[in-house]
Amino acid sequence: MSDGSSHFTVSFRSTECAARLGTLETPHGTVRTPVFMPVGTRGTVKAMSPLELEGLGTQIILGNTYHLLLRPGPELVAKAGGLHRFAAWNHPILTDSGGFQVFSLAGLRKMRPDGVEFASHIDGSRFFLGPVESAAVQRTLGSDIVMAFDECTPYPCTREEAEKSLELTHRWEEISRNQPLNEGQQMFGIVQGSVYRDLREKSARFLTSLPFNGYAIGGVSVGESEEEMIQAVEWTAPLLPEDKPRYLMGVGTPRQIYESVKRGVDMFDCVMPTRLARHGTAFVRGGDTLPVKAARFREDFSPVDGRCPCYACRNFSRAYIRHLLNVNEILGVRLLTIHNIACYMELMRGIREAIQNGTFLSFGETLS
Repeated sequence: MSDGSSHFTVSFRSTECAARLGTLETPHGTVRTPVFMPVGTRGTVKAMSPLELEGLGTQIILGNTYHLLLRPGPELVAKAGGLHRFAAWNHPILTDSGGFQVFSLAGLRKMRPDGVEFASHIDGSRFFLGPVESAAVQRTLGSDIVMAFDECTPYPCTREEAEKSLELTHRWEEISRNQPLNEGQQMFGIVQGSVYRDLREKSARFLTSLPFNGYAIGGVSVGESEEEMIQAVEWTAPLLPEDKPRYLMGVGTPRQIYESVKRGVDMFDCVMPTRLARHGTAFVRGGDTLPVKAARFREDFSPVDGRCPCYACRNFSRAYIRHLLNVNEILGVRLLTIHNIACYMELMRGIREAIQNGTFLSFGETLS
């Protein structure tokens, strides 16, 4: 069980808004916030090597409890020396709890008071995951940050449905909080409540009464409008402790990240940069996207983004990357992924510098 102490230090507060700079200490290194965490669902960030991630300035990545439980299994990861050694990533790792899969795999699960019975999306075999089991898997994986087990509410849902889900989530998170962890592991609680302000406030009050090491805002980016998502952040962030990290789960676009930092959020993750790369779309400076696979780039020999110094933009043209994508060559996806992760890392560096320099609000004017 984590002692709930703060491993987070706020080093600078913006005079323009609620944005802040901080450092989060973990057994595998210090994370400077605000930070974006690329998603490594199965123990790897798709199409990227650890060396490439390091070279782009990635500080921390995610692993997925549900998927790693199924394949290769936590026991095998433990035999390899833990997830860090297994994946050759000697930097911090955050593992989610499997709570998002309660939402995303709704057709393959059966809810129980003590957790969720899943039918594996791989072979249909049955297995059970609850707060006790989730914490045990994450303990075995050896991640630096463990997430409490929760239920991510769908959108839309009625207030009654959201309230019922919240009661279950709070019970599960309280059980999670009492599970044994490895020395140095931290656990974050997750605020839920859908788009209902009173439920978000209720959840924040309850969870901050429990000594978690950090607090996440969950249940966003699940189909609601961007305005509703930012509203949930605006309601919730001020209710979370000043001396603990605030993590907005599953978000998002560069603009969404900026708006959330503006409201006091420190940590982000999203599959968007890697997923869009696999579909032939690149981010460019300022937050716009470029459909590189489109026919109009067939003879465009300029880089994806002339202002980007990444390996892909220094060496290859839009026409070449488009060609690779259209003939299903792996390198095309790899180059776009390198570029998109580079864009996100540069975004976060720019955000941190703008907070420090007192130019955060003007920095936002550069984002679409």
